[in-house]
Amino acid sequence: MDATFPEEFERLLEIWGEYDDLLNVSQVLDWDEETQMPRSGSAGRADHKATVRRLAHETLTRKELDRILKKLESWEKDQPYDSDQASIVRVARRQYEQAVKVPPRLVSELSRADSEGYHSWLDAREANDFTRFVPALHKIYRLCRELADTLGYEEHPLDALLDQSEPGMKICEVEAIFEELKKDIVPLVDAVSRKEGAVNDAVLHQQFDESKQWSLGLEGVKAIGFNLKEGRADKSVHPFSTAFSPRDVRITSRVFPDFFNPCFFGFLHEAGHGNYMQGIPVKYRRTPLAGGSSSGTHESQSRTWENLVGRSRGFWQGFFPKLQTAFPEQTRGTTPEEWYRAVNKVEPSLIRVEADEVTYSLHIIVRFELEKAVYDEDLKVEELRDAWNEKFRKYLGIVPPTDLVGVLQDIHWSGFFGASFVSYTLGNVMSVQFYEAALREKPGLKDEFAKGDYSGLLDWTRRNVHAHGSKYKPGELMRVVTGQPLSTGPYLGYIKRKFSDIYGL
Repeated sequence: MDATFPEEFERLLEIWGEYDDLLNVSQVLDWDEETQMPRSGSAGRADHKATVRRLAHETLTRKELDRILKKLESWEKDQPYDSDQASIVRVARRQYEQAVKVPPRLVSELSRADSEGYHSWLDAREANDFTRFVPALHKIYRLCRELADTLGYEEHPLDALLDQSEPGMKICEVEAIFEELKKDIVPLVDAVSRKEGAVNDAVLHQQFDESKQWSLGLEGVKAIGFNLKEGRADKSVHPFSTAFSPRDVRITSRVFPDFFNPCFFGFLHEAGHGNYMQGIPVKYRRTPLAGGSSSGTHESQSRTWENLVGRSRGFWQGFFPKLQTAFPEQTRGTTPEEWYRAVNKVEPSLIRVEADEVTYSLHIIVRFELEKAVYDEDLKVEELRDAWNEKFRKYLGIVPPTDLVGVLQDIHWSGFFGASFVSYTLGNVMSVQFYEAALREKPGLKDEFAKGDYSGLLDWTRRNVHAHGSKYKPGELMRVVTGQPLSTGPYLGYIKRKFSDIYGL
């Protein structure tokens, strides 16, 4: 920090720097486990991560930190609420007060269950058999339920867990949002289904050379502003992103040789996360403000670049020549407009990360309702597969033929069982509300996309979203950026306009 601050504030920054260092070491271990580590290293890695996360927890819960935060109370009140100084103390206090409730033993057990669960999930996927994952999932659920009870809640155990990823939000609010979405999305899916044949996506289902797909994906992420000189891209079973500092951000994707979408749009999605992480001010490194506002806010950035930009008409008007250069045979006779329509085809599908914009939220609603049913003790863990298949039949009209494309498709079950999917749909809703605020300030953005220029939107998000780091809770950030509370209205309006145009509704 540039100015002179109280001794206690300086000491807070020292302790937090150590804590942040340990968190980042843990994330390096996570990244390596999912990209480079041989499967034989799983037992050792579980030990490594459990130790590092316990040490991080012990650093965060030092009694010294309690004394420091108490001494800083009056000083904090004298600072503007949105100042870096007041925000650092406020966010540190919130995290400390939560962490001090959790015993180090539970932190270690959760970390170990995370790592063991991941490898159990991989084994179950290889065998295409959910029952192999059930014992690990039981353990994860038991520990997460214990965590919820330890943190405390007034209405529902998932409130305590949701607060870890979406500070300040309650499960009842999520349910209200999801009900609003279902009310409009289910009829829209039905209306589109009556227009079968209006959009042909056969052009996406050809043989696409894997190395060329990867190279084109990298061109895409560079085009939207992700700095590969301060990051890297690797392959993983499930696409993800992570950061060890704003100057070291990692993204991954995967490649299917006979389907264009997973690699390219996976890259845009993760680069959206990466842009957020590269946009956090360097001055916040090793402070409580070093991350994003929430998981949902993070998803708003990834969905912005994947969908609002990457699946826009303007994007393919500008990027289509690069696609033609990479795949001249596959795109022969195809126009940018036809490609735009193809990548926006609405069709109930099995895989969440490949779902179209209209049906995507139904995938999340399925998962949320199943998780809540488990926490309500209306559903047993071992019953998840059958319940999953029934929900898919109810909401999407299809039934997964195998576990691999059904209940076993998501890595999230293995890492954190408890409102772990909610943030994806919250991100969809937030993305459009932020984007419309950007359009009010920069109405020419769509014309810029058609010219291959995405810097205007990136600049806007840098100034209005990324620049705040973790300073605000997501509800606060939405009001700061847009002047309005979170609302499903902009998102539903966008979905209806876009797909009514594509499908002639």
